[in-house]
Amino acid sequence: MTDAYIYDAIRTPRGKGRKDGALHEVTSLRLSALTLNALKERNDLDGHAVEDVIWGNVTQVGEQGGCLARSAVLASDLDERIPGLSINRFCASGMEAVNLAANQVRAGAGDAYIAGGVEMMGRVAMGSDGAAIAVDPSLAMRVYFVPQGISADIIATEYGFSRDDADALAVESQRRAAAAWEAGRFDKSVITVRDQNGVAILDRDEYMRPGTDMQSLGALKPSFKEMGEVMPGFDQLALMKYPHLEKIEHIHHAGNSSGIVDGAAAVLIGSKEFGEARGLKPRARIRATAKIGTDPTIMLTGPVPVTEKILADNGMAISDIDLFEVNEAFASVVLRFMQRFDVDHSKVNVNGGSIAMGHPLGATGAIIIGTLLDELERSDKEVGLATLCIASGMGAATIIERV
Repeated sequence: MTDAYIYDAIRTPRGKGRKDGALHEVTSLRLSALTLNALKERNDLDGHAVEDVIWGNVTQVGEQGGCLARSAVLASDLDERIPGLSINRFCASGMEAVNLAANQVRAGAGDAYIAGGVEMMGRVAMGSDGAAIAVDPSLAMRVYFVPQGISADIIATEYGFSRDDADALAVESQRRAAAAWEAGRFDKSVITVRDQNGVAILDRDEYMRPGTDMQSLGALKPSFKEMGEVMPGFDQLALMKYPHLEKIEHIHHAGNSSGIVDGAAAVLIGSKEFGEARGLKPRARIRATAKIGTDPTIMLTGPVPVTEKILADNGMAISDIDLFEVNEAFASVVLRFMQRFDVDHSKVNVNGGSIAMGHPLGATGAIIIGTLLDELERSDKEVGLATLCIASGMGAATIIERV
C-alpha cells in the first residue's frame, strides 16, 4: 500500500462558544473557508491539487447543514473541481476525516486530501439536531441512554476517581495550556482569524482560565447531580444497567469538563509522489488508524479499547508510543486511559487539552493530531497516538510517526 503523509496541520484559535465569544459573528462556512485558504496559501495548492476535502462537523443543521464541506470549498479560494464530503462521527469527526483521507491515499484512491472539521458551538447549539439515540425511546430505553456528563460520572464511580483527582487534572491542563502559549508552542499551527477588512478578530485560544486552582474549582457544584438524582433521574437508569454500583458519584462540573467553543482545523495529507511533485516535505507518516464501538451507556470509555485494538492490529505495545493526545472531554476519560495503560501524565496532553482550551466537536480530532505532531517535533520524539471518546459509545485513534 501507498504510505500516507501529513504535510501540514493548522487550526484556528478556539473562541468562547457563546454570544460574547470573539468568533460568534463568524459563520461555520466562513471559518471553514478561512482555514482552507490558509492551508492553500501555506502549501501553494493551485489548481485541482487534492482529490477531496473531507470535513467533519457534528451538529449538521442550520448553517452547518447540507454538505458544508462542498459549500466551504466553493466559499474558499480552492479550485471548484475539488469536491467536498461532510462526515459525522460525533466528537471524532475531525479525526475520522483525517483517517478516511489517509486510508484513501494508502489505497490509491487519490494522491492528496484536505481533512479536518469545524464546529461553531456558539451559533449551532449542541444537540439541536435531535439525535435518535437520545430522543427516540425505542432506542434510548433499550441501550439505557444517559447524557454524557452522567456517563463521565459513571466512569469516575466505576474506576474510583475522586473529585480531587478530576480537579487536579483540570488545574494541570490549564497550567500546561498557559505555559504552551507563553512558550510559543502553538505558533506553527494556529492561524489568526480576521474579519472582512483584514482586522484580527482572534489569534489566541480564548477559553483558557490560567488562574484556575483547586480552591476555585472546589467552589463549583457538580453539573450533572440534579439531572442524575432528581429530574429526570438518569442515575436510576444507569444503576439498572450497572447494579453493582451502589450510587453514582457526581464529580464533574464546568471546570473539569471540556469547554464549549468555536473553532476549525485542517490537515494536508498526501502520498510521497504528491509532495515530490509540489516540492513539499512530509512531516509525519500516518502509521495506523482505528475505530471501535463500545458500551453506549457508559459511552466515553472508547479510548481504551480502540488503543488496545490499534496496538494489537499493528504489532505494537503501549511502550512504543512516545506521546499521547487523549481528548479531555471530561477528566475521568483521561484518568481512566492513564490508569488502564499505566501511562505517566508527563506523556499525555503535555500542552494542555480541551478542559483548558475547549472542544469544538467537529474539529477537535484534527486539532489534537496537529498538536501531537507539533510536540513530537518540538521534543524530538518519534511516535505519537491521538484518541478520543465518542458519543453513543465509540472510540477512534490515529498513530503518527515523524519522518
